[in-house]
Amino acid sequence: MSRTGKGHRAAARAGLLLAVLAAACGAAPGQDAAKSAAPVAGAAPGALPGAGAPAPAPAPPAELPEVGDVLGVIEKAAAGADGGRDWSTPVKLAVVFAVLAILPSLLIMMTSFARIVIVLGFVRRALTTQNIPPTIAIIGLALFLTLFTMSPTFAQINARCIQPYRADAITFGAACGRANALMKAFMVRHTRKSDLALFMEMSETAAPEDAADIPTHVIIPSFAISEFRTAFLMGCLLFIPFLLIDLVVSGILLSTGMMMLPPVIVSLPFKVILFVLVDGWQLMARTLVTSFY
Repeated sequence: MSRTGKGHRAAARAGLLLAVLAAACGAAPGQDAAKSAAPVAGAAPGALPGAGAPAPAPAPPAELPEVGDVLGVIEKAAAGADGGRDWSTPVKLAVVFAVLAILPSLLIMMTSFARIVIVLGFVRRALTTQNIPPTIAIIGLALFLTLFTMSPTFAQINARCIQPYRADAITFGAACGRANALMKAFMVRHTRKSDLALFMEMSETAAPEDAADIPTHVIIPSFAISEFRTAFLMGCLLFIPFLLIDLVVSGILLSTGMMMLPPVIVSLPFKVILFVLVDGWQLMARTLVTSFY
């Protein structure tokens, strides 16, 4: 077969690759269109947008706890017990410092951080850019995306735990119990039933009637392996377009007789250009955030 015929086949592969990427990139805007086309809550069936009575004003968003609120909780917990109704000061300090010591593990195992950082690591691996973006940048982006995706849960913790405790409406133990229940509810929503059933069976725990009754030592590993599975699934799907680019470049190099040139060196700029042209970081952020809603 002539080199011209092989070149035509390589061009056909490139056209197929661009069609696959265009279809993948068009899925996210379609979701936004579906959301925008959804009827307004409380509107009559069949009513046109903007017709009739004006739409009610949106409710103010729940506020996240400020750094001063968190420091205020620690200061109040270390100030001393109030009339024997609360935990003693040494116990409070032990709990606070224990939470601070295991905070990195809690951040990874009880929030959306694990899924986000694994997917971002897959992106860097698929681009074959070695250490670009650097690890510290990926960790920082994953941290703030975690804060964004966890903001509804953190806002509920602020409203139901931190603020009532600072106002002396509830005790320190009750605030910790409420916060644990809210985090447990978040983990249950994103845990597969099969993973939860596995650890319930191994721990010989009876099936609870409510999510709040699930033991913490059961829900945390169930949530963790569910997040790992979801992250690896998303990472494998991300690899497909970049793998097609490597195959196309390898075919072109073989057809032109440049077998000694590594395909990775040639395909790297095409991967980066394509990722930038389709606004890959925005698509990644949108996909990661919407996967929790």
